[in-house]
Amino acid sequence: MADVQSNPAPVSLAHSGKRSPWEYARSILPGFALCLLVSVVALVLEHFEAQLAGRAWLEALVLAILLGTVVRSFWTPSEKWRAGIAFSAKTVLEIAVVLLGASLSAATIVAAGPGLLFGIAGVVAVAIGTSYGLGRILGLTPRMAVLVACGNSICGNSAIAAVAPVIGANGADVAASIAFTAVLGVLVVLGLPLLVPLLHLSDLQYGVLAGLTVYAVPQVLAATVPVAALSVQMGTLVKLVRVLMLGPVVLALSLFGSGLRDDADGAASQKPARARIALHRLVPWFILAFLAMAALRSVGAIPEVALAPIAQVATILTIISMAALGLGVDIRVVARAGGRVTAAVTLSLIALAAVSLGLIYVLGIS
Repeated sequence: MADVQSNPAPVSLAHSGKRSPWEYARSILPGFALCLLVSVVALVLEHFEAQLAGRAWLEALVLAILLGTVVRSFWTPSEKWRAGIAFSAKTVLEIAVVLLGASLSAATIVAAGPGLLFGIAGVVAVAIGTSYGLGRILGLTPRMAVLVACGNSICGNSAIAAVAPVIGANGADVAASIAFTAVLGVLVVLGLPLLVPLLHLSDLQYGVLAGLTVYAVPQVLAATVPVAALSVQMGTLVKLVRVLMLGPVVLALSLFGSGLRDDADGAASQKPARARIALHRLVPWFILAFLAMAALRSVGAIPEVALAPIAQVATILTIISMAALGLGVDIRVVARAGGRVTAAVTLSLIALAAVSLGLIYVLGIS
């Protein structure tokens, strides 16, 4: 608070340490442009991948973070680039999360029925707790364990990206979580349909299973289209309800996850200051805005014609933020955490599938 002192003499921006909006925009432009360039390359690669293989097995979001990590492995950004990279990794991501709220409609969720709705919430809660416990047993840090748990239990990369700023996760943790979650997500899409004959699942049961276990909505479509139209419809619906759990989970972490945001060094000595910060930031602004967007969608305040463009903008912004996260990662740090993260993600996914199958049979879904 040293800047806030009574001083009758005028203080210029240059001497006060404050910058004008134009100066701030100029400071973030180089790094943001770099993230945008990486994102464009990722989108182009996704397009060629779809042309050659018939579908994009690695989405642009995953390609962006991989490309950013490759660039960072051979080049360390100077101060000139860091402000824009940091802006893209945090602020751009928060805006993308807000826009994602427009994809959720209360009417769609209510149509699923209370039993399945509460069941999905229960599966997410049990999966997060189980996944977090497995991560800690395998030696992951609390932050990394939370990222893996939320990524597996809710919606993969999007959940990891949304939770990261709330718990103060660093770029290396986020990149490692997303990298392994992305690879495993592709394997799930390829292998999950094999469970239909193996477990004698009906189209409806398989749709529920896919919606509860597959990470992203596009991946749910890829995993269910080969089976049946009913699987696609139920899988998408269950997935959207599961995505809705992101709001309450992030809200809970913002309220009760102060210990995750504390640094290991000097946490006790800084407790009073951190308490004041926690009281001031109980609920991140982008979570409130996310819930507001969902409410606006539910009451029909957002025109149907605007939903697709909003979703597209959200996707593009998320890709840019993932490129920024990749540019902030030292691949050697990710490599050192690889084995434990892989084991934690794999075991957590197996646990999630088991709990999901249990819900299907408990509810008598046939």
